[in-house]
Amino acid sequence: MATLIRSKISNKLSNAATTVTNKSQAKVSGMFARMGFQAATDEEALGFAACDDLDYDHRQGLQMDILKNEEMVGEGGGDMVGDGNMEGDSHYQRDGTGPPPSSSKDGGICNELASQDKPKITAWEAGWNVTNAIQGMFVLGLPYAILHGGYLGLFLIIFAAVVCCYTGKILIACLYEENEDGQLVRVRDSYVDIANACCAPRFPALGGHVVNVAQIIELVMTCILYVVVSGNLMYNSFPNLPVSQRSWAIIATAVLLPCAFLKNLKAVSKFSLLCTLAHFVINVLVIAYCLSRARDWAWDKVKFYIDVKKFPISIGIIVFSYTSQIFLPSLEGNMQKPSEFHCMMNWTHIAACILKGLFALVAYLTWADETKEVITDNLPPGIRAVVNIFLVAKALLSYPLPFFAAVEVLEKTFFQDGGRAFFPDCYGGDGRLKSWGLSLRCALVVFTMLMAIYVPHFALLMGLTGSLTGAGLCFLLPSLFHLKLLWRKLLWHQVFFDVAIFVIGGICSISGFIHSMEGLIEAFKYNIHD
Repeated sequence: MATLIRSKISNKLSNAATTVTNKSQAKVSGMFARMGFQAATDEEALGFAACDDLDYDHRQGLQMDILKNEEMVGEGGGDMVGDGNMEGDSHYQRDGTGPPPSSSKDGGICNELASQDKPKITAWEAGWNVTNAIQGMFVLGLPYAILHGGYLGLFLIIFAAVVCCYTGKILIACLYEENEDGQLVRVRDSYVDIANACCAPRFPALGGHVVNVAQIIELVMTCILYVVVSGNLMYNSFPNLPVSQRSWAIIATAVLLPCAFLKNLKAVSKFSLLCTLAHFVINVLVIAYCLSRARDWAWDKVKFYIDVKKFPISIGIIVFSYTSQIFLPSLEGNMQKPSEFHCMMNWTHIAACILKGLFALVAYLTWADETKEVITDNLPPGIRAVVNIFLVAKALLSYPLPFFAAVEVLEKTFFQDGGRAFFPDCYGGDGRLKSWGLSLRCALVVFTMLMAIYVPHFALLMGLTGSLTGAGLCFLLPSLFHLKLLWRKLLWHQVFFDVAIFVIGGICSISGFIHSMEGLIEAFKYNIHD
């Protein structure tokens, strides 16, 4: 009897305890449910554990796939990475609304692992690339800038070097943000990313479109200038031949037409070093000839007054000769030691400033008021022909670089932008260029020829491009982006520099554009040739 009573009491106590426990669990579950959490059942817990195991295996295989794809890209594999390699991770994002794989944390780790195999460049190699950009063929127009600017033109060469060096640095600063530990972390990769970040959240893609348009205009205008200078040099090298400058431009375009078939720049890049060395030798020859006539230098012709109508064109010429901001983010991202970027920018722009200033001054002192838009046209006929042929070869071999870059921007913007592309992809499933895509490339080559034929004015086109896109990409946008993204961290003198550069750059851009257009209209109206 006593045993029966004890068993009943224990059963009631256990039932009561179970009831209390169930009520407590119900209250806790209700509380968590109100907070947005949901308790997982045993089956769900097993499912999550299985997903974790599968996810671990998947990501281990994914890292190997990415590394293999990187090796294939190194062999010319193209755009294989990032297109479909991480689609298998969608089973872990059950609702399909997770962030894109490329922006996930694990994806970033995989990308870092893959990027370790990519060859990095030293500060000297980066400086060589910058030097190629700002010491190219367009220094041939700098003596013409001194013709209309005098000593102020020389000052502007120095001023433009200082400003472009500074804006290049602040543009790179916009790629970084501080993390929770106060360390700078690279969160953006390109000029377009910076522009989009400044326009977010209202217009997240507007800034990128503006930068892309400016890049396309500058790249296409650079191609046009190469055709113009080729026709100009050949015409002045062989003036006795019954071939006009426009005809030489057509011949140059016929030579450049195979550029439409380019898939990469491996074949062209082999000539890059030879072209640069040849151009350096040409500059040395021009300076040596000028030094041989040092006794006849016209120091009295260099004055402090300026030609108000034509000096703004000279500003565009000088600014255009310093443009390198387009590729600086990519260059800095591929450096072994990004901390050496500032030092590299300093010595490259100091060297460019000295060499450009000396070249422009010495050439102008030699020919004074007879200085032509392309300074090699002032050389004696024998030397001129040899020097100009080398320059034409360099121009023709340099043409594919901006042409291919412009084609890439156009294709990615209008044909390969995923579901937002305006037109269907110009590449087939096997990676081959479709016939109509090839036709568009040929049309771009022909367009550069038509512009060179109907507007054969090297200095005016160079001044127009420098005023329109050069000032925008080198002066206006970097200072504006710097103020927008880093406003709270800037010191007062940095704010002053940015505002001053924006104001001065805006004035120079507007005045240079207006006077360049007036010069082109006048030249076209009165049929004035170079």
